Amino acid sequence: MINRPSYLQKLEKFRGKRLIKILTGIRRCGKSTLLQLFRERLLQDGIREDQFICYNFEDATLRDMMEWGKLHDTIVSRLDPSRMNYIFLDEIQLVPQFERAIDSLYIRDNTDIYVTGSNAYMLSGELATLLSGRYVEIHVQPLSFAEFVSAQPSLESAPVNLSQCYRDYVRFGAFPYVQELGNDAESVRDYLGGIYHTVLLKDVVMRRKSTETALLERLTCFLFDNIGGLVSTKKISDTLTSDGTKTSSHTVDGYLSALTDCYLLYQANRFDIVGRQYLKTGSKYYLADIGLRTYLLGYRSGDAGRILENIVYLELLRRGYQVFVGKAGTREVDFVAQRGDETAYYQVAATVRDEATLKRELLSLETISDNHPKYLLTLDDDPPSSHDGIQQMSALDFLCVAR
Repeated sequence: MINRPSYLQKLEKFRGKRLIKILTGIRRCGKSTLLQLFRERLLQDGIREDQFICYNFEDATLRDMMEWGKLHDTIVSRLDPSRMNYIFLDEIQLVPQFERAIDSLYIRDNTDIYVTGSNAYMLSGELATLLSGRYVEIHVQPLSFAEFVSAQPSLESAPVNLSQCYRDYVRFGAFPYVQELGNDAESVRDYLGGIYHTVLLKDVVMRRKSTETALLERLTCFLFDNIGGLVSTKKISDTLTSDGTKTSSHTVDGYLSALTDCYLLYQANRFDIVGRQYLKTGSKYYLADIGLRTYLLGYRSGDAGRILENIVYLELLRRGYQVFVGKAGTREVDFVAQRGDETAYYQVAATVRDEATLKRELLSLETISDNHPKYLLTLDDDPPSSHDGIQQMSALDFLCVAR
């Protein structure tokens, strides 16, 4: 199992707190394994094996517990009132009205509850109302680039090559189990295809009870092909209609919500840096894993900048930032990253060795008049440099640096 220290630190921080710990994220991103890692840590700290109550609801042998009352009563019968009970419930959204069981377990003494789920529906509606103020969400993504690098074998005579790692990261993606498949491209492709189709069919089509699978697949291809591009539901519906797939903005908007709810896509809204206000028009969409894009569309060298932009966006989310697309006058800034009182600006480009490209990328940041940190990240293997306070650095170094 690949060590994931940042997530383990978050779990440790909330350990024993009177909060339900809810781990969310796209299917196969490593939520279940993360709970296993955390369980091992607790065992090392002296927690006894019989203090754990663990169920994974993807296990068909638990079919008799797929009713919230039965689940609740089974867990209650196993509680030890003299010790802390660690309750781990995997893919809990598969149990209808599971929130009722969790709410009742929460109010009991000596329970520390951890649950996982693969879509945002579990944090909407009745659950959010019933458990308001009682839970904390820990959002889990596939492996970061730093985690991916840490999982690569290395020898003293042959240290890890970051550039090669990045190429593999883009080609094969970051789902943890991909590491078990090595560099077998055919096996990786089959595995990623399984994830892609499962997410679309189970988390979107079945959830929405939709019969428009052809439209959904066409929409998904469009979004995968346009990562990092400003889009609107009208633009998408007009494009699909002109290509022969007739649809409406309302239908597109519903599918966009479903694709983000299952964590296949993330939506980045716009922020007016000069006016200091959030904009309602235009958004960008980024993928949970670039390997899925390579699976669906193949790799095109001309997309290197947009792919890097996607990877940097996800990394900023991992580091706890709210991330927006910046607008500075008539210029666009790739990312405005905000965390508490901290703000930073990021411009991302595959290469800026061409002088005209460098000037263009810097101009977007130079338009900003405040004193918050400004960064230009590229794949150029050049030493760090500064352009009147704008820090240019290797994106691979940025992705590997300690948070």
